[in-house]
Amino acid sequence: MAGVAVDTSLAAATGLFPQGVASTKALVKAGAFLHDMREAAGIPLEDLGKAIDLKDPSLLELAENGKMALPFEVILRLASVLARNDPVPFVMNLTKAYSPGLWKVLESLGIGRVIEHAGREHEFISIYRARDEARTLTDEEFSRVRKFVETAFDMALEFNREAKAAAQPKGTPRSATPRTAPGATTPRRAAKAAAGEEE
Repeated sequence: MAGVAVDTSLAAATGLFPQGVASTKALVKAGAFLHDMREAAGIPLEDLGKAIDLKDPSLLELAENGKMALPFEVILRLASVLARNDPVPFVMNLTKAYSPGLWKVLESLGIGRVIEHAGREHEFISIYRARDEARTLTDEEFSRVRKFVETAFDMALEFNREAKAAAQPKGTPRSATPRTAPGATTPRRAAKAAAGEEE
């Protein structure tokens, strides 16, 4: 993804700066995310600029401080260095903040939603990767833990459905909220299943 050197000027990047208070907050959040990713990789700003062939490394410092938006091409280059094993969430987070117009186009095409789902799936993978003990489980132990996690996730989804239904304004048809299908997991059934009890 690195390709040839990026000749990005401060003026060009400034043109991508989203307007408004909410956008400024998004930039600050994205800058903190970028800073954390760079720090986790242990790469100084100057070295990162060289790694992605960025002719003006000051762009990265401004971006980390929430004062500058980065072009999409630079986001891709950063992902190739800072998030080689997990680029989707990285690109998604920065694109939403730095190129909201592009993100809207992606969403209108349905691509944004696909990317968002992929990002969520990667977050689940990260939960597993962050726990060393998970890699020491036997097949039998992993199967038992997986079933428990699946049951807990079903419970969480049901609780979310109930919370959405409770938050609906009065007069809203209840059919607008997804209902639990007959025989599907409910919090009570899920709790029993997790405990290994019969209905």
